[in-house]
Amino acid sequence: MSKREDNSDKKIVIEGITPEGNVFRPSDWAERMSGALASFKKSRIHYSPLLQPSVNQKGYKCVLLDKKLKESSPQLYQSILDFAKANNLNICDEEEDTE
Repeated sequence: MSKREDNSDKKIVIEGITPEGNVFRPSDWAERMSGALASFKKSRIHYSPLLQPSVNQKGYKCVLLDKKLKESSPQLYQSILDFAKANNLNICDEEEDTE
């Protein structure tokens, strides 16, 4: 199988832009949010594969939220989704492999 068919492997993409086209501020929001699960090793930050900052194809900052986080940390998972909804950020499921 070339495509992942298991829903547990899919990620939720939270884009730093509202449906009206407004860019979310502060500009480092994705890194701050992802820092909740990050660790420091040898003076470098290492983001968890469950919660990572990213940039989409249009150049907007995003957070990649792995659905597996709901199992290991349901409160954090829900608070991230609540934050995105409260700030009117675009939330979408990753439906295809990223390039």
